[in-house]
Amino acid sequence: MNRVAIASTLLIAGLMTTAVVTAPAVVSAQSTPATVPATAADAAPFLGDWTLTMQGPDRAAAFDLTIKVEGEKVVGEISAAEMAKEFVPEAWMAEKTLRMRYSFNYQGNPIDGVISLTPAADKVDAQIDFANGAYLMTGTAAKKVAAKP
Repeated sequence: MNRVAIASTLLIAGLMTTAVVTAPAVVSAQSTPATVPATAADAAPFLGDWTLTMQGPDRAAAFDLTIKVEGEKVVGEISAAEMAKEFVPEAWMAEKTLRMRYSFNYQGNPIDGVISLTPAADKVDAQIDFANGAYLMTGTAAKKVAAKP
């Protein structure tokens, strides 16, 4: 094995170990108060296409996020240059913050992600929490301007 493969394996092992050890406390904190699905009216300011400019402990990344309403449900899609587009099936409001939960496969392991968008005075703060707090990215979200026909 080369060094990159070993480092990747150790990183994932660490993420999974931390997630297993901390999951009950974090999940109960995220579940309190009970999450109620976001309505189209709740999510109206967030609907559309976004660019998330994020910074993690060891790297920066940009994500594309689409938030939409399908039927009566708020859903989305997230992608990045090194990540395939993933469906985001769950959204709820926590005060002014829109939170969206999804899961993706990383080297055969399912990893949960929670995206948070919080309006601030002159920007929208963004956060992605991977594996129940094992890896956290923070930054800003900018709504993309629709192209004129």
